Amino acid sequence: MQRLEKIGVQLYTIRDFMKTEEDIKVSFEKLKKLGYDEVQTAGCAVPYDVFGRLAREAGLTIVGTHDNFDRMCEETELMMDNHDLLGTKIMGIGGCFKTTVEEYTAFIDRANELASKIRARGFTFTYHNHSHEFRRLNGKLIMDMLLEGMDPVNTGFVLDTYWVQHGGGDVREWIEKCKGRVDILHLKDMAKCDGNEPPQFITEIGNGNLYWEGIIETAINTGVKHFVVEQDTCPGDPFESLKKSSEYLHTNFF
Repeated sequence: MQRLEKIGVQLYTIRDFMKTEEDIKVSFEKLKKLGYDEVQTAGCAVPYDVFGRLAREAGLTIVGTHDNFDRMCEETELMMDNHDLLGTKIMGIGGCFKTTVEEYTAFIDRANELASKIRARGFTFTYHNHSHEFRRLNGKLIMDMLLEGMDPVNTGFVLDTYWVQHGGGDVREWIEKCKGRVDILHLKDMAKCDGNEPPQFITEIGNGNLYWEGIIETAINTGVKHFVVEQDTCPGDPFESLKKSSEYLHTNFF
């Protein structure tokens, strides 16, 4: 089996520690010491140039963003400039929620138009899934609509392992279905509650029930570019949770 070379963090995991320039500096240094080499933004609390500089000074590479879709569409040149300041060519959003086929069709058209514009400067537009994309509208999975409708050359996906599973999908099957189009794979584990609601929750990598050996192997074999840990909710200090995930991944897949 091929091995991972590096792992990253979706900064939403430590959002409460990313509010000031000093917070960001300290947080980036902690992530580097925990064995992470890459990060993905969840918005920037400081100017883009400062955010990018702080990441570089800590030895971290920004590999993608979750940013504002309307700004990308309406201020495209400025947003490309901002992403260049961060040092990434992956311009992404955290998803969208629509209620009709027509609304998703309109979104896909708009996303493709944006993606076509930014391709000239080497950028790719990415879409991150949650579980609602595994609903059916008029008998068809929304995720299939996105996969089929979004331009396979100019767009990509940030596929989230937990939300695929939560939506009733098979994680490895969806990695295969999106072969060559997964710019970032969100590594997020699922555990089962003991008689409480909801019946499942997000946990540290290796602490839940996802089949990581198969997921990592499939992801590497299908050309996934970046492996990024995200834990939306943590039982305590999120850096401690990220430490456990890093140790599990480095022990088993490096």
